[in-house]
Amino acid sequence: MSSEHVIKSYDEELRRLNNAITEMGGLAESQLATAIQAVVDRDSDLAASVVESDVKVDQLQRDVDNLAIRMLALRQPMGSDLRQIFTAIKIASDLERICDYAANIAKRSIVLDQSPPVQPITALPRMARIAGLLVKDVIDAYVERDADKAYAVWMRDEEVDEMYAGLFRELLTYMMEDPRNIGPSTHLLFMAKNIERSGDHATNIAEDLYYLVHGTPLMQKRPKGDTSSLEAVQPGLPQA
Repeated sequence: MSSEHVIKSYDEELRRLNNAITEMGGLAESQLATAIQAVVDRDSDLAASVVESDVKVDQLQRDVDNLAIRMLALRQPMGSDLRQIFTAIKIASDLERICDYAANIAKRSIVLDQSPPVQPITALPRMARIAGLLVKDVIDAYVERDADKAYAVWMRDEEVDEMYAGLFRELLTYMMEDPRNIGPSTHLLFMAKNIERSGDHATNIAEDLYYLVHGTPLMQKRPKGDTSSLEAVQPGLPQA
């Protein structure tokens, strides 16, 4: 086998790896948006389609893992090529988790459809749009190998955190006003947390991309805006 053929074959494997990551990123973005649309429209069929499509993402992750292991075993890559394969495995894992969160939202949407509409539901689409943009932008940065764009995504995750903290407080108030709101509001809280965690995984990808491009990790402390863990819950107080 000629060295030219080996190089072409290796380049093709790298392209397949990149294409699989890009496809997974597109699915993560679209499934998150579709899951939230199912919540807003109270569309159980649409929600079910998100759950069913999670199988495709799982297969893509397996494809990435298998291809990466093959390349590590047979090609013995070094330097930037080794970083590219290593980060592809990590990024695929983060994207698979985002799709899992979208499926979780969709499953809760089907349950939520059995209850009367809940007022604070209007905040979820805003959170999801921002988280979806983080996913889109970080995948664009991956395709372009743009560490600056990845860093911008890393910085913007704080906005999703702040929206989650605000929705957390709103839902707590809503539940204390009327115990009948506790069930539906609990589902919304879990949905909001799924969106917030999706943003966290987008920033993980941004960190991996920064490492891929520069060869050194991003050492700054990640900005966080989620203060929900500090909220004091005081049940039984008289309501205004």
